[in-house]
Amino acid sequence: MKIYTKGGDKGETSLFGGARLPKNHIRIEAYGTLDELNSFVGLLKDTIQDKEIVSQLSHIQSSLFTLGSHLAAEPGKKNLWLPDFKAEEVEQLEKWIDAFDEELEALKSFILPGGAVPVSYAHVCRTVCRRAERSCIGLLNEEGELPENCLAYLNRLSDYFFTLARKLSKELKVKEWPWEPRK
Repeated sequence: MKIYTKGGDKGETSLFGGARLPKNHIRIEAYGTLDELNSFVGLLKDTIQDKEIVSQLSHIQSSLFTLGSHLAAEPGKKNLWLPDFKAEEVEQLEKWIDAFDEELEALKSFILPGGAVPVSYAHVCRTVCRRAERSCIGLLNEEGELPENCLAYLNRLSDYFFTLARKLSKELKVKEWPWEPRK
């Protein structure tokens, strides 16, 4: 099987189920942004030594693929098998965030991204996740439905990456740079 099909040469792509859409359709943008996020999560994971966090990031990557499969499926098409995407995914993120928070000092100001490569990658994941969330909201507004728990998951996932960035700063002993507004 060849990797290229030539089916997209004129600016369209196929959904799971067979329907074709322009490559700039909001649905394609939404699952494409999830794919981009998944790639950045892989990049972040490659910089982490902590096996528990690597396991969490692998779990997140699998969840993003699952969510992406739902977005890449033709709406209303019967007999398509899609893996479950459950509320437990949101709850798992909350448990991880809470565990990180127990180790961190309370926030007193906004924090500027940076300090070490893994910290910066976590912030990139956070911002791409926020863009994925906005794309999914656009899809919801245009088509009227999303996979259940999609928005809650993406909202919590961006919180996870923010908190992970803070945890990594602490573990790597790098200073968090507070934002100081100009007067």
